[in-house]
Amino acid sequence: MLEIINSQDIKLRVIDAFNLGEVYKISKQDPQYLTYMLAEFNDNVSFKKTEYETIEIQVLDTDPKRACTMCDSIISFLDEKVRSMHRIKYEEVAHIAKKDLALITHDIDSIGEKLNVLRKEYKILNYQSQSEEITKGMVRMLTEQKKNTSGGKELEQWMKNLSEKGGEYEFLDNQHKFMVTQMDSIKKVYNQSVSSANKKIIYGQRVQNPVPADKKSYPVRWLIVLVSTFAALFCAILVILLLENNKNI
Repeated sequence: MLEIINSQDIKLRVIDAFNLGEVYKISKQDPQYLTYMLAEFNDNVSFKKTEYETIEIQVLDTDPKRACTMCDSIISFLDEKVRSMHRIKYEEVAHIAKKDLALITHDIDSIGEKLNVLRKEYKILNYQSQSEEITKGMVRMLTEQKKNTSGGKELEQWMKNLSEKGGEYEFLDNQHKFMVTQMDSIKKVYNQSVSSANKKIIYGQRVQNPVPADKKSYPVRWLIVLVSTFAALFCAILVILLLENNKNI
């Protein structure tokens, strides 16, 4: 979350939403507008992790109400950013699942057509059960010596069909069942991905709502500038003294 909330696009959204160019008095016509704006933004807006694993947002502004509203907006923009990232990922998964569904549906239809041919032309409906029943019928027919009857010839033809096409039918039937199971799994992934892509989940749970400051706050940079100035002045005086000392020698 800290990585996302520090992203440049969230900062730019805040800058545009609150027209911070005018607030910070930085012209958009300036060739280095973006550099100056982000530097000013980073000086006035900070994000840090607390000891309790939450993120603290601090905004410095001449208007405390605007600073408070900026905090609110940053949290909203964070939610939208995370939702967008999740939506892109889920839509990608849904797109892949949709393509897989189209491919497996085509294969299932193709196998179904082959099975229908075997059912119509060879009268094979269920290889296992038909094999058992036809075998029993053949045994009875041979026992009762009815091989040359119409029923016996029909039974013999079925036996021939099973011997020629039974293995193919069983292979296609098992493949068809397996693919139907796969298709159900892909449909589940597709439906879950579409549902997740359309969800509006709040990711930035607020531990405490932003509150406008009731007294002025100052950034510490003035102290840094002051210390730097004194340090530079001290160094300059020291150099001058050393030079003067060398002259006297």
